[in-house]
Amino acid sequence: HVIRPGSAAETAEAWAMAVDRADGPTALVLTRQSLPETEGVGGPGVRRGGYVVRDGDDVVVVATGSEVWVAVEAAALLDERGVSARVVSMPSVDVFVEQDEDYRTEVLGSGIPRVSVEAAATLGWDRIVGADGLTIGIDHFGASAPWERIAEEYGFTPDQVADRIADWLD
Repeated sequence: HVIRPGSAAETAEAWAMAVDRADGPTALVLTRQSLPETEGVGGPGVRRGGYVVRDGDDVVVVATGSEVWVAVEAAALLDERGVSARVVSMPSVDVFVEQDEDYRTEVLGSGIPRVSVEAAATLGWDRIVGADGLTIGIDHFGASAPWERIAEEYGFTPDQVADRIADWLD
């Protein structure tokens, strides 16, 4: 299992998951930058691979790792535009897809457009957001700069993510 926590609380839970796992390896993928503590991020949902951080009805924004706080802030900006965005933290797609269909539907909803946000490859996110979903990611490697500049250059600020989602929904 690959686990990409988005807060100190998620990291603690991910560590416990790794220690408890006896049926294979676990990789914890941590960021180098400091992350803000975001309300609702962490807790027992981490052990299920994904959980709702913020409710919403118009779009589901699934984020992982250091992009969870960006998704939460982007959702607040979308609210100001009249778009109700649910935010799902998904520290482990591997664990989430192992959950029963009822739980996955409870978290992701049904018939709601879905977006993934990960400052890494978009490969594989279609199994979460569907073929018609929006995947926000970086499908190349090699940029080097302070994280704030990379976020700005590659569209990973809350404003930029909110703009991409709003444009996509229109």
